[in-house]
Amino acid sequence: MSEEVATHNVNLTEVAALKVKSLLEQEGRDDLRLRVAVQPGGCSGLMYQLYFDERVLEDDQIKDFDGVEVVVDKMSAPYLAGATIDFADTIERQGFTIDNPNAAGTCACGESFH
Repeated sequence: MSEEVATHNVNLTEVAALKVKSLLEQEGRDDLRLRVAVQPGGCSGLMYQLYFDERVLEDDQIKDFDGVEVVVDKMSAPYLAGATIDFADTIERQGFTIDNPNAAGTCACGESFH
C-alpha cells in the first residue's frame, strides 16, 4: 500500500530548479531535497531557512519540480503558501530569493519577514 504524500503550494522557478540540480551534481548527491522552512528570528520576527536535506519527516509536504523535490514542514506551509523561490545571478545579487505574498513586511536586509 502506498501512502499519499501531502503537497504544498510553494513554487520553484525553472532557473532555481536548474541551480539546485547544478549544486547537487557538484556535491555528487542525488539523495537530497531542497527544504524550505520558516522559523522565529531575525529583525522582523520570522526567518526563512533554505537548505539541502536527506530526511523526509512524517508531516512533510513534498512537491517535485522536474526532478527537484522541494520539502516544506507542516508548520511552515501556511507561511509559505503561494511563495516562489527563484535564483538571481546579477551584479547586485546572487543567490536564492523568496517572493512570499504572505509577508506583510520585511527587514532592510531582506532576511526576515512578518
